Amino acid sequence: MSDNTYVVKNTVFNLLMVSALAVAPASLKAEEQVRWKVQAAFGTHLPVVGEPIKRLVKQLDAVSGGQMKLKVFEPGKLVPSFEITEAVKNNQLPAGFTWLGYDQGKIPAAALIAAVPFGMEPWEYAAWWYEGEGKALAEALYADHNVHPVLCSLVGPETAGWFKKEIRTASDLEGLKIRFAGLGGNVLQAMGASVTMLPAGEIFSALDKGVIDASEFSLPVVDQRMGFDKVAKNNYFPGWHQTFTASHLIVNKGVWNRLAEQQRAMVNMSCTASTFRAMTSAEAAQGAVVAGFAARGVTARRLSDPLLRQLQQQTTKVMASQAAKDSDFKRIYHSQLTFMETYKRWKKLAYLPRDF
Repeated sequence: MSDNTYVVKNTVFNLLMVSALAVAPASLKAEEQVRWKVQAAFGTHLPVVGEPIKRLVKQLDAVSGGQMKLKVFEPGKLVPSFEITEAVKNNQLPAGFTWLGYDQGKIPAAALIAAVPFGMEPWEYAAWWYEGEGKALAEALYADHNVHPVLCSLVGPETAGWFKKEIRTASDLEGLKIRFAGLGGNVLQAMGASVTMLPAGEIFSALDKGVIDASEFSLPVVDQRMGFDKVAKNNYFPGWHQTFTASHLIVNKGVWNRLAEQQRAMVNMSCTASTFRAMTSAEAAQGAVVAGFAARGVTARRLSDPLLRQLQQQTTKVMASQAAKDSDFKRIYHSQLTFMETYKRWKKLAYLPRDF
């Protein structure tokens, strides 16, 4: 074969390969387009909690070149907020964006994935999720329910709640009608409070009409947007019941498995980015809101140390009781405690004291 013949054949081969590659993505793209309806648990108009799903939509559209598009529906439009997981499980919806603590009634261990009283701080939870056992344990837990969870938002502690009256001692909690979610609600109920669970959209009306005396929901910037400061003037801290708040994109297992590997990678990457931005936006927004409390007639108050200790002691009992009843709860809680025990060696040495 002459050099000229080799060059011609090689050139033709290269042109054919370029042509094939140019055609293949268009064909592949047509076959693998993702068009999901996604039910959100939180209104997209809300700061911090409503932003992660909007970021995810934009990010996925951009990185996929329009191949992956999600259509987000506001709370209750397709299914009630507390029923998102069930709808995804049964493939009524391909995906949802929610706080897994709402699944506590049917999946007790789900509460540990969402928020834990006196638990990890957000970056600690992120380390447990990505580098420890968190992700694998959560995926195994939800695999039994035909759901694949992806961490897509993580923020710091919520407020301990908005109260119409001051809370000085444990006796002030007895008989108190309060909206409280997750494991923290179990703790308050054990302390004698009358705990109810309401969707976000019903909380203000219940507070305003006196159906409840107090409520927790989220961070100050979110709660203020929802109007809690108009009817309950005592905002308590610290957020003992939710030292972190994690929200997840949940996908029907069959739908997730049918995605191409590249598409799953794009979802994971976009949700990881959304998780980080949720932390930064949450931390950046609260100081200005708290600074404006006085002008709005709100008093920021701290729960007393003795009351916090009582809440902590009751939390230990609640967690032990839950672990004794549910093996998944026991397994995940043990993983978190083990991680925290190891991490605190670094935490105590590396970080300045809170009151430095």
